[in-house]
Amino acid sequence: MLEGLSDMAKQHPGPHAEAPREEGAHWFRVMCLTGLDYFSTLGYQPGIAALAASLLSPIATIVLVVVTLFGALPVYRRVAVESPHGQGSIAMLERLLSFWQGKLFVLTLLGFAATDFMITITLSAADATAHLIENPHLHSALSGKQVMLTFVLVALLGAVFLKGFSEAIGLAVVLVAVYLALNVVVVVNGFWHVLEEPHVFGDWTDGLTAEHGNALAMIGVALIVFPKLALGLSGFETGVAVMPHIEGDPDDTEEKPTGRIRGARHLLTTAAVIMSVFLIATSLITTLLIPTAAFKSGGPANGRALAYLAHENLGSAFGSVYDLSTIAILWFAGASAMAGLLNLMPRYLPRYGMAPHWARAVRPTVIVLTLIAFLLTWLFDASVDAQGGAYATGVLVLISSAAVAVTIAAHKAGERRWTVTFAVIAAVFLYTTAVNIAERPDGVKIGACFIAGIMLVSFLSRLKRSFELRVTDVVLDEVAERFVRDYMHRPLRLIANEPNSRDLAEYRDKLRQIRQDNDIPAEDDLVFVEVTVRDPSDFEAELTVHGEVLHERYRVLSLQSSSVPNALAALLLQVRDLTGQQPHIYFEWTEGNPFAQFLRFFLFGQGEIAPVTREVLREAEPNRSRRPAVHVG
Repeated sequence: MLEGLSDMAKQHPGPHAEAPREEGAHWFRVMCLTGLDYFSTLGYQPGIAALAASLLSPIATIVLVVVTLFGALPVYRRVAVESPHGQGSIAMLERLLSFWQGKLFVLTLLGFAATDFMITITLSAADATAHLIENPHLHSALSGKQVMLTFVLVALLGAVFLKGFSEAIGLAVVLVAVYLALNVVVVVNGFWHVLEEPHVFGDWTDGLTAEHGNALAMIGVALIVFPKLALGLSGFETGVAVMPHIEGDPDDTEEKPTGRIRGARHLLTTAAVIMSVFLIATSLITTLLIPTAAFKSGGPANGRALAYLAHENLGSAFGSVYDLSTIAILWFAGASAMAGLLNLMPRYLPRYGMAPHWARAVRPTVIVLTLIAFLLTWLFDASVDAQGGAYATGVLVLISSAAVAVTIAAHKAGERRWTVTFAVIAAVFLYTTAVNIAERPDGVKIGACFIAGIMLVSFLSRLKRSFELRVTDVVLDEVAERFVRDYMHRPLRLIANEPNSRDLAEYRDKLRQIRQDNDIPAEDDLVFVEVTVRDPSDFEAELTVHGEVLHERYRVLSLQSSSVPNALAALLLQVRDLTGQQPHIYFEWTEGNPFAQFLRFFLFGQGEIAPVTREVLREAEPNRSRRPAVHVG
């Protein structure tokens, strides 16, 4: 169950570790990984569009396509340039913010990303179940068992990941190719039926005129209802996430993967164009050929409009093959979402110290995610329509954050034209997100639950791990190493000093006080150690130690870290290992309430320094005889 805990250091090495070079695949094959999430929405998108916009579905879909090609696509092509290692827009925004506000902002976006991925799992499983139940060969046996069957599909997905699962690009290519080919047959056949029965087009235009009067009114209403069709934008964040799988040029480097970026931009463009063509074509034939009543809850086309046409127009045998292909790609889309979630969280939470130890292993995390999927399936009664709003909210929040991120990036790069363009796109997506939340608040409620859960677990984990030694490496410069090596045959005695003016009086008075408080003889040599706190919200970092001689008499070791006690403990252990001697460190007692001082340490890396340093050392070195000595006076 806990297999993989010992591999955590390999998965999340220090900042100076060399990144492993991944074997890549051609961008067109990798596009099929994106297509598992993106193209599979054709299984339910036409039905949702028909319910949301009725006769206006094709026009609203054209609006969606315009937003896709001239909004989301340029944004994510820029994201691919700015974040070429698959971190996406969240990493871009993380770089713009530091301190705790940056961490909290990322945790909030992770909550919406979790909403996106989790609803992908449950909605895809629910839609796969709908295709099973409505199949004429299985309808009588499975009718009324939507929730139970969805539970089975979700449990099967969890079981596969408990066994061990890795995304297979080859299988994704087969599933996507077969699914798109079958959809081409359904679409071509649908247009053939429209040509054979031209009155359906006339009936549709007459209905539009009767309901909305003129073209301007139709466009206005389509713009209003367009946010309800936002599921058609679901593949862009996934498209960036799979970038590390793309084969780059031979001369690509981790800092400048030009070939990978070019491949990712081809991937995004091709996927968007393919999906746009299918969205317009499928919305048109389903609106023209399927009765409005069939789209409603409980109707034969609800959640499966194209499958309905496949059975009606191409026969039961072809319809069953189409159902099987749709079920396969929807289930695999859930698998892709699960893998994405398992890959996304470790990129951030361990670095923040906000992942419990059991979360380092895949299997316990899979169990928790599967139980959450069960809960969501039960809350939404395995309904595709009911989950659409929550899914759209997660998608739109991530796209909006990406639009904001690229706007800021363009502004910092001095690209005025692109700054204005991206700002307009960001405004469109923010409007769309706000409208979607106002009309369907379920998504933001679920997102808020995920955010609250992630933050609660994260802060409890960080609190529990506060006393861990969280320095990945200690590097001494030449002067600092010379100071330490002077003590190969005698214990090094350090004075912990909070640097202020760093003038002669500060060091003279501190030295006199420490000698007096601890009764240290005048002949004993002492070295000052000073820690400057950078960003206290960071959890793990490399520690660089600089040595210097101040006022021609006082030796000082200077460090920068996110936490004073952790930096001091790491330095003491490094000195012990280099010299073989037990070092000593001397502190003053901190004035003030101990609990308030601990909160200062937890949030700002300072506070009750002496006892916390000793506790970090106690956890890092259980052998008391080898533990550096801490003195407080």
